[in-house]
Amino acid sequence: MDPVDKAMNKPDSSQPRTRKKTIMATHKDVSIIIVDDMQFSRVVVQAALKKAGYSNIRVAESAEVALTMLDEQPADVVLADWVMPGMDGLELTEKIRQRDEEKGFYTAVILFTAQEGIEPLVEAFNRGIDDYISKPPNPHELAARVNAAARIASLQNDLLETSHQLEDTIKQLEEMALTDPLTGVANRRLTTKQLEMHLLDASARRGGVCFVMLDIDHFKQINDTYGHDVGDEVLVSFTRRLRRTVRPTDLVARMGGEEFGVIMHYTRAENYKISSLTRVLTSINSRPFKTSAGDIPITASIGVYFYDGTGDMPSVLKMIKAADEKLYEAKNNGRNQIAS
Repeated sequence: MDPVDKAMNKPDSSQPRTRKKTIMATHKDVSIIIVDDMQFSRVVVQAALKKAGYSNIRVAESAEVALTMLDEQPADVVLADWVMPGMDGLELTEKIRQRDEEKGFYTAVILFTAQEGIEPLVEAFNRGIDDYISKPPNPHELAARVNAAARIASLQNDLLETSHQLEDTIKQLEEMALTDPLTGVANRRLTTKQLEMHLLDASARRGGVCFVMLDIDHFKQINDTYGHDVGDEVLVSFTRRLRRTVRPTDLVARMGGEEFGVIMHYTRAENYKISSLTRVLTSINSRPFKTSAGDIPITASIGVYFYDGTGDMPSVLKMIKAADEKLYEAKNNGRNQIAS
C-alpha cells in the first residue's frame, strides 16, 4: 500500500470515534455524479471518494448521460472532466445551471482539468463552475474539495428553500394587492411601503439603501414578434433569474410593464458596491431565456440611486424618480449598461 493510501486508511487518534461516525453519515447523504469519457479515470475517482466515506455515487461516460441522470434524480455535486467528446465540461455546466434555474435547485460543479494558465480558469468560473481540480487528482484534495462543494450546494439549497417559503408568504399577500399577479413579486404599492421603511431605518442607523430600476431592452419587439404570451414568459423568467442573482434579503418588484425595481438595504453604507449590480447585468446576459417560441436573448438597462444614511432623507417618490432618471440615462447611452 502506498503512503497516500496508508494515510487515507490510518485512524485519526486526535478525533473521537463519534465524530468520525458523524462525518461518515454526512458523506453518505451527499449525492455525487462522476462524468468522464475515460473508464479508468471514473474508476479511480470513484474509488477515492468511497475511501473518503462517500457512498451515493453514480458514474456517467458522457455529459449527455449525466444530464439524463440528473433528470432522474438531482445530485449535490457533479465532478466532470473538462475535455470530453461531444459536450465538454463547460457546456455541461451551462446545461446544469439552466436546469437548476428552472427546477429551483442548486448543483455544485467541479471540473477536472489539465488546463494551464489563468484565462481558461477565469472563463470556467464565469460560466458557472464552483471549483476545479488538476489532473490527476490527489485523493485528499479530491475529498476536501467535494466536501466543500457539498456544503456550498447545501447552503444554496437552504437559501432556495427559504426563498420558496417566502414565495408562499407573498402569495398570501396577493389578497392585500401587494404583489404582481404575473410574476409573483412585489408591486409598486408594496415597493413604496418597503422603501419608506428602509429609508427611515437607514437614516436612523446610518445605513444605506440602494434602489435599482431595471428595464428589459426592446421588449416591445419581443411582444410584436412572438406575441404577448411569449412576452409574459420572458417577464416571468426574467423575474426568476433576477431573484436568484440578488441577495435573499433584497426586495424584487415589478414596477409596471417591463420595468422592475430592487430594494437593497445595507446596515453599513460602506458595504454597498456597484460591482453587485454588474453581476446582476452579467447574469441577465449570461444565456438566452427559454420560451415556447425558442431561446430569446435579452439585455437590460439599469438605473441606480443610493442613499448613504447621511444628510436629508429623500422621499420615496424622489428616490424612485432619481433611479428612473438614471435608467433612462443608461438607455439613452446605448442600453445594456448601468447608470448610477
